[in-house]
Amino acid sequence: MDIESPIMQTFLATLFTWGLTALGAAMVFFFKEINKKVLDAMLGFAAGVMIAASFWSLLSPAIELSEAMGLIPWLPAVIGFLFGGVFLFGVDHLLPHLHIGADMSEAEGLHTTWQRSILLVLAITLHNIPEGLAVGVGFGAVAAGIPSANLSGAIALAIGIGLQNFPEGAAVSIPLRREGLSRGKSFVYGQASGLVEPIAGLLGAALVLAMRPILPYALAFAAGAMIYVVAEEVLPEASRGSNGHLATIGTMVGFALMMLLDVALG
Repeated sequence: MDIESPIMQTFLATLFTWGLTALGAAMVFFFKEINKKVLDAMLGFAAGVMIAASFWSLLSPAIELSEAMGLIPWLPAVIGFLFGGVFLFGVDHLLPHLHIGADMSEAEGLHTTWQRSILLVLAITLHNIPEGLAVGVGFGAVAAGIPSANLSGAIALAIGIGLQNFPEGAAVSIPLRREGLSRGKSFVYGQASGLVEPIAGLLGAALVLAMRPILPYALAFAAGAMIYVVAEEVLPEASRGSNGHLATIGTMVGFALMMLLDVALG
């Protein structure tokens, strides 16, 4: 096993982020209910991490790299960012899913007869696609020898994504338990929502290594996909009830922590 291989590094990093999803899902063995205030604050925290990671770990390096490659600095960032949002817009409208606390009549995506529990899991899985992609692109950038990219920064990104995956895992498994599923099934479904991250991560790293010129676009693409998820899914979920202030505080804390990690380690 070549630990210096970017593919292996991506696999280990996304294994870590999935592991924290599983650890969060394991909270179902200790709790049957999750306080709505706590849930909204956790979702806000996840949003803050994703917003900070989008700029500090993805958009800023994309702009610096574009300039170093002799491109118009802002152009690849804008194109990649918007394309990332368009991609998630398409996935959002095709993938059947249901947000936590929503009625079945509010299910999004293509019509299906799938069970409510599956739709809840798919909602969080949608969050994890751009997160895994971002980690993979980050490690791919290091391997490609990009001056503005370094291993510490890629690790910081993986740590930040992993930290916000913990509450997401709990946000899936505990509501599933409340839906009537056993603790075991709730845990299995909850951790399964994070399995897409290693897949997306490996895909992102492989694409960057195979086609280095697309790297600034790939970095911005991952950022755009994450911001779409935050604006379309995470923050509206966190603000669904009367805990908007808690969600905002969580967002601020998440952003500050991710910024700290990126600047201190990167």
